[in-house]
Amino acid sequence: MGPKTLTNQPQGELTISPEQVKVKVTHVLLTAYDALCYSGELPVNYPKTIGRFAVGIVTERGEKVFGVEKGARVFIKGTRPCGKCLHCKRGDPDNCEHVQIAGIDFDGFLRDFVACDYRRVAVLPDEVDDISALCIEHVAFAENIYDQLNLSAGSKVAIVGGNSMAFILAQVAMYHKLVPVVIDDNAAAIEKFKRAGVFFSMLVDDDLDANIKEATSGLSCDAAVYISCSKINPDIASRVLARDKTLVLEGMASLKFKLDSIPLFRHNTRIITVTDGFGYTESAINMILHGAINLDLFERQILTEYDPAAILGGMLSDISHGAKMTIAKLIF
Repeated sequence: MGPKTLTNQPQGELTISPEQVKVKVTHVLLTAYDALCYSGELPVNYPKTIGRFAVGIVTERGEKVFGVEKGARVFIKGTRPCGKCLHCKRGDPDNCEHVQIAGIDFDGFLRDFVACDYRRVAVLPDEVDDISALCIEHVAFAENIYDQLNLSAGSKVAIVGGNSMAFILAQVAMYHKLVPVVIDDNAAAIEKFKRAGVFFSMLVDDDLDANIKEATSGLSCDAAVYISCSKINPDIASRVLARDKTLVLEGMASLKFKLDSIPLFRHNTRIITVTDGFGYTESAINMILHGAINLDLFERQILTEYDPAAILGGMLSDISHGAKMTIAKLIF
C-alpha cells in the first residue's frame, strides 16, 4: 500500500478473455528487487503487488489460446510490452520501447492467481524443475547483457559486485567463451566464485590494480558490468576498463549511485544500461535445460509459512551479497 506497508487482501474472482490464461501461482522467488520495491527505494505507484519471478499451473485457457494447455506448468514472464509505443501499435511488441516490469509497472505475482495474455507465459519442459525455473529471467537478463557487449571469445569481462546475479552472469559469460573477472569486497563471496570455477575472482583491496593487470596480461578489461545493488564504488568498473570499451550498468535491482564522469570521457567509454531480460526467455530456458547454468550454487530457503514483510525487511540489510534463493511456496 506504500513504502514498507504490506497487506494481505482477498482476491476477487478472475475472468479471462479469449487470448488469456489463468494461472495458479505455486512458487515465487523473493529477491533484492522485491525488497527495494517494498522499501520504496525503487519508484512504485502504490498500491502494487510484489513478486517479479514466479511459476504456476494453468487452470483455465481462453478459446483463442495456442500452445498452452490446461494443467501446463509455466513460467510467468515478469516483463511485458507496453502496448502504447509506436512499435507495439505497429504490431511489433518484441521491439517495445517501454518494457513493463512486474512489481513496478504492473502487479507482481505474490498472489494466488494471475490472469494474463497467453504469450506472457512460457511452458516449462519436464526437465526444468520449479526452483530452477524461478531463475529464468536472471539468465535471460545475463543473455541480454552478453548480446549488448558483442564480444569475441576470450574477451575479459569485469563483473563488479558478487551477488546471485553476478554468479549467473559469470556462468553465462563462460558459456559464451568469455573470461569473467569478478571483483567484490566480500572475501566469502570471492571464495565461492573461485570454488565455482571463476578463476579470476578478486577482492577490492590495494592489490586490485596489479591483479587486474595480471588477469588481462597488462591490457585491462574488454568490458565491465557494474552490479548496481552491490554498494561497491562504481568507479572501480571504469577503472579496470581499457580505452574505447563498454561499461554496462546492470539494473535489475538498482540503488542510487554516483559515477565519476572524468575517467569515462578520458577513456572514451561507451555506457549502456540493462534492466530486464525481455525477449530472452526461451533462450534462457534452453540454457537451463542443457545444464549451462549451475543453480546448485545457491542455498535454497523454501517457505510454506512466511511473513513477506519480515523476509523483505531482512533482505534490505544484506542486499549487496544476497546469494540465497528465498522461495515462497503458495499452498492452495
